[in-house]
Amino acid sequence: MQCPGCNHLEARVVDSRTSRGGRAIRRRRECLSCGERFTTYEQVEAEPLLVMKRDGGSETYDRGKLLESIRVACAKRPVSNRDIESLVDEIEERLAAADQRDVASLRLGELVMDGLRALDQVAYVRFASVYRNFQDTTEFMEEVRQLGELLRRAGHSAAGQVELFSAGGDEGR
Repeated sequence: MQCPGCNHLEARVVDSRTSRGGRAIRRRRECLSCGERFTTYEQVEAEPLLVMKRDGGSETYDRGKLLESIRVACAKRPVSNRDIESLVDEIEERLAAADQRDVASLRLGELVMDGLRALDQVAYVRFASVYRNFQDTTEFMEEVRQLGELLRRAGHSAAGQVELFSAGGDEGR
């Protein structure tokens, strides 16, 4: 492995452990020439996954793009980068288990919303408002109402999450 510091081609492995949910191996290496330490990742090279867009086009799946869309929804929310990375790992594992080479963007969006619904209600509604392309506040309010009903039926506690609207219906304050 070539050292990023001096370009020497020999390095020793200092530490090795699994990463990314067991789908990669993270290795800490030390250059035998200059002593610089650096990290490498080893993973299986999989066939690229295609995302089938709503307009009929397709594009190669981009983990970074998915991470960024979730980060935008989670901005200024008590959701860590580790939580977001774990959500994307879980989505990728579900897609890999389906053993398909393409996925509809609608399916990908649903997987994100399923994960965000459990992670943070506000981030879920933010993502849903863009994903579902709400045209007015009525559609937005209906989504919030449905989320509340779903959580109540499932017995989920909103502990640690801010109520979107009070039960008294004074959302127009």
